[in-house]
Amino acid sequence: MSTIGELVRQHTDLTKEQTTHLVNLVSEWGMLADLCFADLLLYVPIKDDNWKIVAQVRAATGQTLYLADFVGIEASSSERPLLVEAFRTGEIVEGEIFVEGIEEDCRMMAIPVKHEGQVVGVLTREWSRRTGRQPGELERTYLEMFDRFAEMIVRGSFPFPGRVADSSVAPRVGDGAIVLDHDSRIRYASPNATSALHRVGISANAVGQTLAELGVIDSSVRQAFERAEPVVEEFEQTTDVTLLTRCIPIVSDVDGESAVTGAVMLLRDVSELRRRDRLILSKDATIREIHHRVKNNLQTISSLLRLQGRRLESAEAKAAVAESVRRIRTIALVHETLSREPGDDVAFIEIVRPLLRLVEESLQSPDRPMKFTVIGDGGRLAATVVTPLSVVLTELLQNAVNHGFPEGDGGGSVVVLLHLEETELQISVIDDGRGIPDGFQLADATGLGLSIVRTLVTTELAGSIEMRPARTEELAAVDLVPRGAHTGTVILLKVPLGDE
Repeated sequence: MSTIGELVRQHTDLTKEQTTHLVNLVSEWGMLADLCFADLLLYVPIKDDNWKIVAQVRAATGQTLYLADFVGIEASSSERPLLVEAFRTGEIVEGEIFVEGIEEDCRMMAIPVKHEGQVVGVLTREWSRRTGRQPGELERTYLEMFDRFAEMIVRGSFPFPGRVADSSVAPRVGDGAIVLDHDSRIRYASPNATSALHRVGISANAVGQTLAELGVIDSSVRQAFERAEPVVEEFEQTTDVTLLTRCIPIVSDVDGESAVTGAVMLLRDVSELRRRDRLILSKDATIREIHHRVKNNLQTISSLLRLQGRRLESAEAKAAVAESVRRIRTIALVHETLSREPGDDVAFIEIVRPLLRLVEESLQSPDRPMKFTVIGDGGRLAATVVTPLSVVLTELLQNAVNHGFPEGDGGGSVVVLLHLEETELQISVIDDGRGIPDGFQLADATGLGLSIVRTLVTTELAGSIEMRPARTEELAAVDLVPRGAHTGTVILLKVPLGDE
């Protein structure tokens, strides 16, 4: 469905500023519909003396007249005379309309929408008198407020120009409404607003008093009156109650000048919502602290293993301990990153970079200088994927160095290429080393490192892995070149991400 801006541009000659005025009106009119208990529609004139509906809203406080959506539809013959008169005279017009399928008496109030003195559209309130709410104090007060806002629309002072408080996060009329007079004293408080005041310990009759006299924080009211524009504010009225308020001033023409003659303050009790937010923050902090402690414990184990390794005499045992230390440090690295990140996921590149430094420090030597590079990003991954994936990547890098670049062979380069698609992460480990032996099959490899890789990839990650000689174009794509008889190796890892 086309937006109001697109419909206006397609069917009218209104300027950008006039279109923006209509868009701003639509962003505010949920409150207007709730105040008048009726459907609101916005019409703009189009060619051939016709009218097109560019926006529609239903009230949350009353029964709708229209079950269908009429955005993009032209006005009916019974509606057109009222629209034309309101547009021509620049005054509010009311009359009967015919609504197909409804036998009841249906009414329309046509309100000309002005911008800088020029009528740019017509806002209509459309309702049935037979299905409307029974009149009471709440209904009479709300309708009076709607009429005052309608007068502001006719004068061009509503919606408020410029950057004003965002109404999308503000309370609705049904959450609780307080009507204030020109002295910011309470004229009327809806039942839901009264209940919200009771929850903060205010049981006295609010009518005739200011919010400050009742003990309610009134900074939003003071700012709205001073600035003559809506103000949204959230504050903790007590340690247990948090209120979200939006104060919309009513601006009238007094002796030829605009002046604030009252206001409507909408309020919502968001205590439970903020309590949940604090609980989530507390839980998140606890999880990060757990990751931090796990990291510390793993580093302690790593240090103990290194001490044990120094006491060993067997070269094979020392190598096995060194490999275990690398694996533990890899997992500790993941937990260290998670301890700094909010939530349960982490940017994978923040793991890969220090991982390459870790492998570079532990595997290269003066006789085997190595260069490690990462290309790509990898996106944000869940902790359940990052941990086994980091262990797999460490094993692949170690395997690439140990088997592709023997000691004294002059070293070389290893590139990690990350490519993230919608449902799959692809990791390529490409080196310019000696390559794999003829007839090598990954499934037949018996080394501990590759066995760990196969197990983690197929069981923990539900992915696939392929190891083969590198092609010349693959090396060139990552700025590597074949070195003599060295063919290089490509290890391609594919991990499905699903909907985690």
